Amino acid sequence: MMARPALDVRDLVVGNGTLTAVRGVSFTVPAGGRMGLVGESGSGKSMTALALMGLLPMGWNAAGSVLHDGVDLVQQSDRAMSARRGRTLSMVFQDPLSALDPVRRVGHQITSVIRRHTDADRREAERRALELINQMKLPRGEQILRAYPHELSGGQRQRIMIAMALACYPQLIIADEPTTALDVTVQKQVLRLLNGAVKERGCALLMITHDLPVIAAMCDTVAVMYAGRIVEMGPVAEVFRSPRHHYTRGLLDSQPTMDNIALDGSSRLASIPGMVPPLHDLPAGCAFHPRCNAATDTCRMRMPELVGDNAACWNPVAALAELSAP
Repeated sequence: MMARPALDVRDLVVGNGTLTAVRGVSFTVPAGGRMGLVGESGSGKSMTALALMGLLPMGWNAAGSVLHDGVDLVQQSDRAMSARRGRTLSMVFQDPLSALDPVRRVGHQITSVIRRHTDADRREAERRALELINQMKLPRGEQILRAYPHELSGGQRQRIMIAMALACYPQLIIADEPTTALDVTVQKQVLRLLNGAVKERGCALLMITHDLPVIAAMCDTVAVMYAGRIVEMGPVAEVFRSPRHHYTRGLLDSQPTMDNIALDGSSRLASIPGMVPPLHDLPAGCAFHPRCNAATDTCRMRMPELVGDNAACWNPVAALAELSAP
């Protein structure tokens, strides 16, 4: 018998009555699987994550279906979601300094999660908190547990967030831009620790980022978001090797490599013209068509649908290549 997926999202819509930030998003994260959600700022990634966790800003609501652990999260009350957050699903936030409580010691924040969701007493919770700190390769664990968040570096705070997310062995961890504020060296260390901890515990991972190399290193499948919709989805190796949507192609071409960066500064990175459209002024048809050099009248009038592991595009990149081949 196959294990049910860690997350099964169907036709997720997030709006506030006037604007719609997420427009019919569907994807599945298998049990123990790793999926990446990628796109520019404003594409709807973080609003999707907040909807999954039941943490939408006041005035915003989610519709559709989000199945996790046998229940539909969209239908759960705030109290029911509070009991679930940290236990069956956890989140690593983008900014740990604002996510952590500034007036509580780090150790107290970790042990509170453990005691809330398990039957551990204070002594056992403290032992497990120190164990998590050591697993995150933080030196002087006892001292770290006594510290306040502002007394720690950005990399240390992010490791604390990961430790809290892992504390109760959740089925799914959602990581929303977990290394954006870190320098490259610390970023690699944090990602390595997250990768190892997720693998050791066998939990699923939903990695949300604009950083394609992170997706390539951490994930098995990827969903590319644009203007609140998924425009391409499939195995990471396949999508990155042969993208079908012109937006995905543009994101990949925009990545710096040793071939497109000159030491004298004379080179220029490829870029996608224009920007993600604002929610109040989405174009008709394919939302990407104003920025796409392959757009046709069909693209301007009709919205393409995403079917399976494919691209929501009327003129896929591979199809155009095949037509132009000799």
